[in-house]
Amino acid sequence: MSGQHQHVVTGAYGYSGKYIARRLLARGDSVRTLTNSIHRQNEFDGRVPAFPLCFDDPARLAEVMRGAKVLYNTYWVRFDHTDFSHDKAVRNTRILFDAASSAGIERVVHVSITNPSASSPLPYFRGKALLEQALADSGLSYAILRPTVLFGDEDILIHNIAWMLRTFPVFAVFGDGGYRLQPIYVDDLAELAVAQGQSRENRIIDAVGPEVFTFRELVGTIGQLIGAPRPILGMPPWLARQVGALVGRIKRDVTITKEEVAGLMGNLLYVDSPPAGTTRLTDWVRQHAEDLGRHYASELARRKNRELSYGRL
Repeated sequence: MSGQHQHVVTGAYGYSGKYIARRLLARGDSVRTLTNSIHRQNEFDGRVPAFPLCFDDPARLAEVMRGAKVLYNTYWVRFDHTDFSHDKAVRNTRILFDAASSAGIERVVHVSITNPSASSPLPYFRGKALLEQALADSGLSYAILRPTVLFGDEDILIHNIAWMLRTFPVFAVFGDGGYRLQPIYVDDLAELAVAQGQSRENRIIDAVGPEVFTFRELVGTIGQLIGAPRPILGMPPWLARQVGALVGRIKRDVTITKEEVAGLMGNLLYVDSPPAGTTRLTDWVRQHAEDLGRHYASELARRKNRELSYGRL
């Protein structure tokens, strides 16, 4: 574990962590990963050794991080499940921060979410707020990045919107679909993360992309660009959730949750901040129009099969 520029990335065999690791390696830095999927196929050909996220053994966590300068933390869960929960993710991340402090980590770059609030009734946004406060109280130098929706080759939301547009004759949105979001390209987030890893100034950054869409506009734009325009129907949220739940049962997945709908409709994926990324979703969708949404992207399948590559869907 020797080296001049050493970094630890959680989940480097997964989604956003992979892009962060790529950029660090391109700089000539040494990278190791903490992950729950140490045997997952990956692109790094041994250049990013994997160690388990052993939250039950904080001393081992600290030992893995010892000698590294920066911890890039992408660890989190999307929803509560029988096998994982937001409360458990909060406890685990606090253990990770404590271990980083014990290991002598100089800087933590932590991926959060837009509009976190400790008083939020939504566990995702409440948990992220609690962790931001825990990091601020830790005494570690930190950068907190607050993205909205990530898009890229491995994302879930944009791919499944495209899949539904290709699969069904109409697309249902929750309510009027007028709530806004600002998707950011995953590699733009990675670029921002690596840049913040070089600083030691405490910062909180809204990591948003250069385009703002209403949800209805987002769906309509994707449909036009992939050649699958569909009528967009506004439905009562409970009814649209039932449609999503039916798709989830068919695909043995969780397509969308009540809490995710509430976050969307509460405009929690929108902030009035200048863009931190430069890649336009419309350009990216246009570039991938031929194959975007050809297959359903399953969150639970990725969690159940921890050896399958986290590659393009």
